[in-house]
Amino acid sequence: MKIAVVTDSTSYIPKNLRDKLNIHMIPLSVIFGNETYKEEVDITASEFYKEVKLKGLPTTSQPPVGQFVELFNKLSEDYDAVISIHLSSGISGTYQGAVTASGMTNGIEVFPFDSEISCMAQGFYVLEAAEMAAAGKSIQDIMARLEEIKKSVRAYFMVDDLSHLQRGGRLSSAQALIGSLLQVKPLLHFVDKMIAPFEKIRTSKKAMKRIVDLLEEDVKSGEPYRAVIIHANREEGAKEWAADLEARFPNVEFMISYFGPVIGTHLGEGSLGLCWMKK
Repeated sequence: MKIAVVTDSTSYIPKNLRDKLNIHMIPLSVIFGNETYKEEVDITASEFYKEVKLKGLPTTSQPPVGQFVELFNKLSEDYDAVISIHLSSGISGTYQGAVTASGMTNGIEVFPFDSEISCMAQGFYVLEAAEMAAAGKSIQDIMARLEEIKKSVRAYFMVDDLSHLQRGGRLSSAQALIGSLLQVKPLLHFVDKMIAPFEKIRTSKKAMKRIVDLLEEDVKSGEPYRAVIIHANREEGAKEWAADLEARFPNVEFMISYFGPVIGTHLGEGSLGLCWMKK
């Protein structure tokens, strides 16, 4: 059986890697006034942060169901099945769009998967599925592995300004107000598919140390792990952090990724996160 792997743009997998692993991507969009940009297609992350300084924060939009139907129908010409992996259904309707489209597609079986997370943590699932599909693994084996990954994936991130999350309805007003008044740097994570506070910490430095402590607790067994540092226009800081962590955790394979336009709209510039999973 020939299996196609589809994801959305919020997995932020670089195009060269998508091309290499034959990953198909559906873009979400950011809207500045009357101008709509498909992320990873019409606008890059670096361009986005420049636009925000000039125009303020945009709104975001999930892909129309018709775009999924069109892609799935096209894939039916060359594939027997599709695994479609998307950002958490708790923060976007994108996954539900894939589910709806799967019932409107002929000639190919579609298996939508809710990663219950986003960004390169979501990308971990996509990369694993693409590698397994290329190796000729079955739908059942790939879907079982995706469920297994959920048991070991951890993702923690901090934001410079809670107001973006509050404005987008991803964090309550009370939590945003308390955070800004006390100048707290809350550690955030995903709980039940939604973004939620993990701990409230006074400074960015202490927050980063706390994330590293959590990583250390998980990887101390010496088993191989894959990890990613994710940044919102903080590339140099991300590189420095990666160099420090690589020296400290030899059993962990580190990479660097970014919060692109759609997720960056809700987290804000300066955000930083660390995600990991057991290989």
